[in-house]
Amino acid sequence: MEQKRLAINLKPTQILVLGFLFAIVFGAMLLSLPIASQDGKSIEFVDALFTATSAVCVTGLVVVNTLEHWTMFGKLVILFLIQIGGLGFMTITTTLFIILGKKIRLKERLIIQEALNQYSLSGMVRLAKNVVLGTIMIEVIGAVLLVISFYPKYGQDAIFMGIFHSVSAFCNAGFDIVGDSSLTGYVGHGLMNITIMTLIVIGGIGFTVWIDYIKMFKEKKKYQLSYRRAFHRLPLHTKLVTSITASLIIIGFLFFFIVEASNPATLGNLSLKEKLLGSMFQSVTSRTAGFNTLNLPGMNDASKFMTIILMFIGGSPSGTAGGIKTVTFGVLFLAVVSVTRGRDDVEAYSKRISWDIVKRAMAVMMISITVIITSTMLLSLTQTSISDKFAFMDIFFEAVSAFGTVGLSFGLTQSLTDIGKLIICATMFIGRLGPVTMMVAFSLRDKKSKCFIRRPEEKIMVG
Repeated sequence: MEQKRLAINLKPTQILVLGFLFAIVFGAMLLSLPIASQDGKSIEFVDALFTATSAVCVTGLVVVNTLEHWTMFGKLVILFLIQIGGLGFMTITTTLFIILGKKIRLKERLIIQEALNQYSLSGMVRLAKNVVLGTIMIEVIGAVLLVISFYPKYGQDAIFMGIFHSVSAFCNAGFDIVGDSSLTGYVGHGLMNITIMTLIVIGGIGFTVWIDYIKMFKEKKKYQLSYRRAFHRLPLHTKLVTSITASLIIIGFLFFFIVEASNPATLGNLSLKEKLLGSMFQSVTSRTAGFNTLNLPGMNDASKFMTIILMFIGGSPSGTAGGIKTVTFGVLFLAVVSVTRGRDDVEAYSKRISWDIVKRAMAVMMISITVIITSTMLLSLTQTSISDKFAFMDIFFEAVSAFGTVGLSFGLTQSLTDIGKLIICATMFIGRLGPVTMMVAFSLRDKKSKCFIRRPEEKIMVG
């Protein structure tokens, strides 16, 4: 009875955290089985835990070569964990309940609302169902195109490779079964690059944005609207996601193309087509995808730092990507513009953004910076064996990559000690669920203070 009461009193955020923890531990146990490893021996549990965490948190950092170490069973487990991490365990659970004809209670609807980052509780079951159906459809199309891309080299093996990389790309996971070089051998392959970049962007923009655009095209057709007018009717959230995502992709593309064009270690020796595709792919994948077609350690420091910035920003809310999210970055940028122009309100597309949202964005930013700084310092202090081999930039890059659930690395992951692996696991977990979700889940207070007394105001100096 006491156990039942405890389960009922758990907050949606706590259930969300516990659900992800359960998926990680269960996945680690499966990956620890001898059947999961090519050599028939059980992998060390900390390595299995790291792989499961990376898969569920859709990151892509690996301590063992995914292609060479894992059997088909191990790869299927990783694929399943990636799908759970991308969609969220509650979305998948809700779909199973629908299939089995079970009733979805208010508690489950609240958890779905938290998992998909929604403001309204209405239509949660329908949203979860549409998310799953849309995901399956997109991943199937992506798999077919990738099978076509892989078939000339891999033959029948291209079928599983296409499925695996389609799910991994859509969920922004970054796991690949090509080898240590990731997709560097396909830097000039147009179909491969465009397919994976499209999957990354669609998965990263957020599920609610899909629905808004579907509604937009229906309204455009019904009312004979121009694209400009139809776009104007979109919710502010979707307009911000679209504009910020497009801006970051273009800025990143131009930056990498200009800075790396003459670098022989990356773009310097490639054709113009390969330089364009390589620059665009690096811009897209840096925002939480984890694949790479360029030699990352060979990039200029400026490009490495630009990659860190893109990883930190990440994708969009309610999607499969990590980072502080595009809308958070956009809201803070607009708030700075508002302050510098002496305005009282934060505005975008002729709409006012409430200060509650601005404060939440500030909290996300500050907590995220704190997590990254803490992770970087702990890695620098505890990983004495790698301090001489890797520069501070490499350690900082690894911490941001883990928090942003990106999966890009300069090779440091395989050199981590057990303590380092656990630090990265914690960073990936916080990054996937979101720092605010973690803070709310473990906070002692559930409700806002009922005290209506406001303290006297006093001026302080800032800046």
